[in-house]
Amino acid sequence: MHTNELRFLDAIATRKSLDLVAHLTPEDLTRTTPCASWTLHGLLSHMATQHYGFAAAADGDGANPTHWRAIPLGEDPVADYRASVKRVLSAFAVHDLEDREFTLPEFSTEFTFAADKALGFHFIDYVVHSWDVAKTLDLPVGFDKEVLDVALKLAESIPDGKNRVAPGAAFGPAVKAAGTSTLDTIVALLGRSPSWPDSAPGQSAASA
Repeated sequence: MHTNELRFLDAIATRKSLDLVAHLTPEDLTRTTPCASWTLHGLLSHMATQHYGFAAAADGDGANPTHWRAIPLGEDPVADYRASVKRVLSAFAVHDLEDREFTLPEFSTEFTFAADKALGFHFIDYVVHSWDVAKTLDLPVGFDKEVLDVALKLAESIPDGKNRVAPGAAFGPAVKAAGTSTLDTIVALLGRSPSWPDSAPGQSAASA
């Protein structure tokens, strides 16, 4: 897929995550999330950190480990997250990314990634994290068919196997989710139970 199209879709997913995060209150930060072992505070810190890391990579400075250190949330976590969204979308927008190689040490310390691969990583992550936040806050979430079609292809292309249970794996093993929406299928392919919290990670929705 062309870099500009992925950049456009990524901005939709990233802004959707911000729209959802904007609903949280300080009391919500201790809620559990579909991401195993993370509260909403931990998930939000991770999401903001990834934005800054990808922004640095777009700027050509992704190898600098300081850009990937966990972002501490301040007294206004929504404002903190909004700043991280602005940072990454600005970095993606101002550069001609077509021939840019991204250094993403959380994905590989040996290889760099073409812009379409890097944008694909960020895009699918924030489709899924939007769902994570929505589930945590008991909010509805949806995307246009254009977004879901591309996200589904990306989710289907991510290998499922022992790598999914390795320390630091981006996604857990796929779970079964029969008779679900496209978004449910996407999150199930990437280790989330669409019926969370009724089904724990690793269970199919039907077996809960």
